[in-house]
Amino acid sequence: MTDTSIRTRSDEQRQATQEESTAQAGEREQCPECGGRLVSDAEHAETVCEDCGLVVDEGEIDRGPEWRAFDAAEKDEKSRVGAPTTNMMHDQGLSTNIGWQDKDAYGRSLSSRQRQKMQRLRTWNERFRTRDSKERNLKQALGEIDRMASALGLPENVRETASVIYRRALEEDLLPGRSIEGVSTASLYAAARQAGTPRSLDEIDAVSRVEKDEIARTYRYVIRELGLEVQPADPESYVPRFASDLDLPDETERRARQLLKTAKDSGIHSGKSPVGLAAAAVYAGALLTNEKVTQNDVSEVASISEVTIRNRYHELLEAGEGAPA
Repeated sequence: MTDTSIRTRSDEQRQATQEESTAQAGEREQCPECGGRLVSDAEHAETVCEDCGLVVDEGEIDRGPEWRAFDAAEKDEKSRVGAPTTNMMHDQGLSTNIGWQDKDAYGRSLSSRQRQKMQRLRTWNERFRTRDSKERNLKQALGEIDRMASALGLPENVRETASVIYRRALEEDLLPGRSIEGVSTASLYAAARQAGTPRSLDEIDAVSRVEKDEIARTYRYVIRELGLEVQPADPESYVPRFASDLDLPDETERRARQLLKTAKDSGIHSGKSPVGLAAAAVYAGALLTNEKVTQNDVSEVASISEVTIRNRYHELLEAGEGAPA
């Protein structure tokens, strides 16, 4: 048999296959009952006839993305492969992590030789993940931010913002002469205030590895050099947390907010600690709603002295009595 005859027979087979595929596609485009046009119903995952309503195919799998995009830029922004990147990791989560469990994919324990091999791989993996001093600095700082945020019960968006603030401080060379722990603590304090979930300096100091004075000094330096817009802490933002920790009802929280609003209108909040005002408002609200809460209970929750609570709650009650009905 010559090459020409082989090629001719191959071409005939290819043509027959294409014709068969075309015929099948044509059958799928026409209703087998009435010959009408078939349409795809994405909402019900069905293929139905437009004329007679016959369901030709059902349970179709949508292999497209679960999101919608209305322009090319939005499509590029939403398209993704793998896990999302995050600023809370020094390499933005793009590197590989080797698990600490010495088990294989089936849950079986590794042999001693395999465990030694995995330990060497973990060691080299950590060395490759932090190739220079800047990355080691960032890794240590982000670990500190995550540790303190967990201890303070701060949400993920605050940790992300604190990580971005620290990265900016590192890029603008603000760290020389200051400790990594001090700048990371100041970044977390600023991020919490920006997000409207502030924590007092005393609370930050309780979980930090640096002194309170250094935290305050570094915080002022960072927000000044980076030009961060941080609004003064609102005493009302502390009230829900204090009321929740003391297991107080909504009525007590509402009365505490009313007292603080009256204090703002009267101007007596100026120059006073927002944490102290919030603690005093919660205590005063508990008294007005007949809740059994002592000054010592509020003092422990708010990390503020009982003397401050006594002084402030008298001022709040006097302002409330003098307010117009």
